[in-house]
Amino acid sequence: MKELRILSTTAILGYGFPIESFQAGMERKPDVIAVDAGSTDPGPYYLGAGISFTDPNAVKRDLEIMIPAGLENKVPVIIGSAGGSGGRPHVELTLNIIKEIAKEKKLNFKLAIIQSEFDKDFIKAELKKGNVTPLAPAKPITEKDVDESVRIVAQMGEEPFIKALESGADVILAGRSYDPSVFASLAVKNGFDKGLALHLGKILECAAITCLPGSGSDCMFGYLREDGFILEPLSPLRKCTTLSVAAHTLYEKTNPYILPGPGGALNLHDTKFTQVDDNKVHVAGTKFVPTDEYFVKLEGVRKVGYRTISCAAIKDPIMISKIDDIVVNVKKRVEDNFKHYGMKFFLDFKIYGKNGVMSMFKGIEGETGDELLIIIEAVADTQQHADTICGFARSTMLHYGYEGRISTAGNLAFPFSPSDCHVGEVFEFNVYHLLKVADPVSLFPIEYINF
Repeated sequence: MKELRILSTTAILGYGFPIESFQAGMERKPDVIAVDAGSTDPGPYYLGAGISFTDPNAVKRDLEIMIPAGLENKVPVIIGSAGGSGGRPHVELTLNIIKEIAKEKKLNFKLAIIQSEFDKDFIKAELKKGNVTPLAPAKPITEKDVDESVRIVAQMGEEPFIKALESGADVILAGRSYDPSVFASLAVKNGFDKGLALHLGKILECAAITCLPGSGSDCMFGYLREDGFILEPLSPLRKCTTLSVAAHTLYEKTNPYILPGPGGALNLHDTKFTQVDDNKVHVAGTKFVPTDEYFVKLEGVRKVGYRTISCAAIKDPIMISKIDDIVVNVKKRVEDNFKHYGMKFFLDFKIYGKNGVMSMFKGIEGETGDELLIIIEAVADTQQHADTICGFARSTMLHYGYEGRISTAGNLAFPFSPSDCHVGEVFEFNVYHLLKVADPVSLFPIEYINF
C-alpha cells in the first residue's frame, strides 16, 4: 500500500459538517473515516458528571451519515474519546446512539468498544509500585487523592485500535484516546511511518481548523505516503497554507519541536512544509522517537461542591473607578456575616470589562471599560449554602455605599430574573499524571458486538 487516505469529518463529533464536504471526501475514496469526540477544554465537569458536552442529537446526526457510508464503502469508522471525556458512562452514551442508528437503518456490522476508565484499586496499586508520576505542573498524588476521584481515564495510543482492526471491526468506539491515534492507527497497522502517521493525525483531529478560514465544523482529507503526507480541505471556501498547517502543528504544545504522546514523542526538527498548489500542503521529515518505557496520560477529577452564580452589570463611572475596593469590602462583609456558621465556601467576582478574561494571570492590567459585567460566583459544600453566599454577596454589592455614590437605589442592573442561577456540581482536576505501563493493549479492554 503506497498511499493511505483518511477522511476527518469534524473537529469534535457532534460539531457537524456540510454534507457537500463529506461527499467530496467520499469521492476521494478514503481508507478510513475517523473523528475525535473529546476534549478537556470544557473543563472537569463533564468527566465528573458522566455527561457529554455535545448534544446527543447532534452526535447522532453526524454518525448516521458516517457509519452507513463506511459500511457501504467497506472502510472502518473510528471514534475516539467517546462522549467527550471517554469514561464508561460517556462510552455508553455514544453506544446507545449507535444502537439506535443500527436499528433504524437496519445495519449489519461488527462494533468494537474499547474502554479507558480505570478502577481506583488499580491506580492505587500502580501508585504503590511507583508507576504514577506527575505531569508538570501537577503535584504527586496519594491514595487519598485517588479515593476522592470520581473518575479516572487514560489516553490510549494506537495499539488498542490496531487490535480492534485486526479483529475485523467495522466500527470502533473508544474511550479516552490520544487524539492523533484515532487517525493514525490504520496507517501504523499497515506499515506506514509512525512519525508521519501521528503528525498527520495531530492535524486531522481538528479537521478544517487548520485551514484558512478555519472551521471546527467542516471536513478535512489527508493523503499519507511513504515520503510524507498531503492535507486538503474539502470545501471550496477553505485553503491549506504552509503557515496554517505549521501553526496548527504547534497547537496546544509547549515545545515547538517535541510533541509527546503515548510511548514516545514526535520530533519536528527536520519537518518541512511545502505548498503543493493553491489549497494543499505537503509535510515531510517528522520522526517518532520512542521513550525507553511506555507512558499514558491519566486524567481524573474530584467533586468540590456546588456552584451558584449571579450576573449583574455596572454603568456608574464612580463605582467602576472604585470596583476593586468594593469587591474586597463585599467579600469581608460576607465572611464576617457567616463566620460563626461553619460554612466552607469560595466566593469570587469575575469582572468583565476589567481583566475578566485574563484575571487568572498575575500582573496583567488593561484598560477598564465604561461598562462592567460582574459574575458573582459562590461554591460551597451544598447547593443551599452556595445559594446563601451568592445571594448575600449579591444583595451586599447591590446596595453597597461607596464614597461619591449619588444613587440611593441599587448599584447593579440584572439582565435576568431570578437573578441567581444554580450551576450545580463543581469538579476539579486532581489527577493529571503519567502511568507507566508494560502492555498498552491489555490495559484497555475490548468488547465486540455484532449487529
